[in-house]
Order: sequence, then structure tokens, then C-alpha cells
Amino acid sequence: MKVHYECFTCMANQCKKIVEMATEDLEKRRNAMFLAAKAIAREYHEDAIPAIAGSKVFLELYKFLKNDDPFREYKEKSREVAKKVVSLLRNRLEIDVKTAIKLSIIGNIIDFSVGFSPEDLERQVEEMLKEDLYVDESNELTERIKEAEVILYLTDNVGEHYFDSILLEKIREISKAEIYIAGKEGPIINDVTVEDLKRDGFERFGKIISTGTRVVGVPLDEISEEFREIFEKADVIIAKGQGNFETLSEIKDERVFFLLKAKCPAVARGLGVPQGALVCKRNI
Repeated sequence: MKVHYECFTCMANQCKKIVEMATEDLEKRRNAMFLAAKAIAREYHEDAIPAIAGSKVFLELYKFLKNDDPFREYKEKSREVAKKVVSLLRNRLEIDVKTAIKLSIIGNIIDFSVGFSPEDLERQVEEMLKEDLYVDESNELTERIKEAEVILYLTDNVGEHYFDSILLEKIREISKAEIYIAGKEGPIINDVTVEDLKRDGFERFGKIISTGTRVVGVPLDEISEEFREIFEKADVIIAKGQGNFETLSEIKDERVFFLLKAKCPAVARGLGVPQGALVCKRNI
């Protein structure tokens, strides 16, 4: 997905939040936003992909601010709240594969870029459990999972990955496939890193791998050779969240299933769905 007109202000707003999270020094905040303005001017162009352009800008800010993970506190809060909510869901619900797919999608509300507050998670999950998927290709995904020999699961945000654990459990129950679970090489906004996956025991679901980059989504020009080999041999690729949609919608690859909530107008427009829609859609 190429940038839409809203992406410019979205990048600028995220830069402002990063600066405020990283330092209390007003002069440093001011100078950081001068740097951000120049970086956005360079990266925001007609061929830019939002997830990639934004990542490059944010990483420059991290370096300038000498803060390699300004989202650490936000991620810890998201992790704490999500773990509690997922535990409640496991006790309350009869969870089959279709429900697990829906819960994984619901978990995609945990997203800094749209101003999500972790304290609202339980209430929002309760509301979305009543919703149907606007695009529901979960039966097709389930059949592909059962037939697959290799499955690649692309994680998105910290906290959301606890919802992913529900789906990964079900995948292991219905499939004999070799499962790879991908995280980022290092911190970028509130995305899941390899370190996060290892810390939270995701090795019990499959092999944890790095995309080889800190850039959001799957930037095919920047991924590692190890990741590329797994990406190319996978029979099914489950791509969580907007960043993975923004990068992988550029290639029409029917192995890819997008699982996300269309939180921003640009992504909703790209998917052809109303903003806020819950989506399980094959990339064709």
C-alpha cells in the first residue's frame, strides 16, 4: 500500500509522541521535531510505503534522542493488561479455530499509532466479541492451515501477541506443519521483537525467527536471507496488523492471509472496508 494523504500527519503525530515519551527536555524535543520534519520530507513521497517510511523516520529520532526503546513502558503496560484479558477469555469462552482467528484479529486493537490506551482493552474486547468479521475468509484459512507443511506467522504488536498465542495453540492442534513465528530484530514503536517472543515462551508454538530488520512489516528489500528463505518456502503466511498489510499488499501472494482491524482510514480504503472493520482476507 502506497502512502495516502493522511499518512503525512500520522507520521508527524507519531514523531511528536515519540519525542514526548523519550525526553522531558523541551529544547531537545524542539530539535528532534526539526529532524523529524526533514526526515519526513525525505521519506514521504508518492512511491513510499507508510510502514517503511515511518520506521526510517522513527529510527532516526531514536538515534538523535539516544533512546533505543521509548515505548518500553507502554509495551510493558500493554503486555500486563493483555495477559490478564486473555486469561479471562480462556476461562470464559469455548474456543474453536474460528473463534481463535477472531480473537487474534481483536487483539490487533493494541496499536500505539492510533492512540490506543491499554486500560481500555477489556472493554473494547467485550464490544468486539459481539461483532462479525466484515471480511471473513477464516474457513479458507483453516483449510490451508490443515494442508500446510510450513506456516509463517508474522506478529505485530506487544500485548496483541498474547491473543496470537490462542490461535497458535489451535494451529498446532489441527496442523502438523512446521511453524515459524517472526518478530522484529530490535525495538520499533510497540512491535513485537524476537526478545519479546522468547521472553513470553513462544518457542512452545514453533521456531522463533527475526525478520532481520527493525522496520515495521515485511520490507522485502531489507529482510535477512534466513527470513527470506522461510518466507519463500512457507505454504501459508499469517500476516497480523496494518504494517504487514501495508508492506505485503504490494505483492499479490495468495499464500498470505491478512488478519487485522482496519483502524485507520488509509488502510480501510486500501482493503475496501469501513474504518474499524475486522478482517480475515486472503491477499489476492
